[in-house]
Amino acid sequence: MNSRTIIVNLLRWMALLFIQIFLLRNMAFYNLSTPFIYVLVILLLPFRTPNLLLYLVAFITGITLDAFYDTLGVHTSACVALAFVRTIFISISLNRDSIDEPEPTLGNMGLRWFSLYAVLCIFAHHLILFFLEAFKISSWSYTLGRTLLSVVFTLFTVILVEFIFHNRKSA
Repeated sequence: MNSRTIIVNLLRWMALLFIQIFLLRNMAFYNLSTPFIYVLVILLLPFRTPNLLLYLVAFITGITLDAFYDTLGVHTSACVALAFVRTIFISISLNRDSIDEPEPTLGNMGLRWFSLYAVLCIFAHHLILFFLEAFKISSWSYTLGRTLLSVVFTLFTVILVEFIFHNRKSA
């Protein structure tokens, strides 16, 4: 990675964590749906990011959120799971060596691919997050409902941010 990419990703990391911690932390709709915009940090890392660095960024992102949310490793586990699902999805859906685009953004990859990518990664993240937060199987229906509603809300927010900040690929 070149220095410009590192600076852009570091600024993105700081901005998204700031927004999540100080603006979206207490935003919830009837305690059922919560937006987690910080997942974009992991979703938008360049394709050629080494797996060790990807997992390290996911771990640091999760541990930072755990420190502010007073959750004991819940966000860390969910972020590492997100990085794992991201790695698997990219290796299955794309050939990493023949990728012309540097990042998996909406503008670079198209709405269909990015939406599927985001839904799978966000669902895995939220499923781990909410089941570890509840930590009981007896409330599985409530937890699954909360997961699905939060996935929809987070996906809407992620795609909205992508439409606002990333230009479409020129023809």
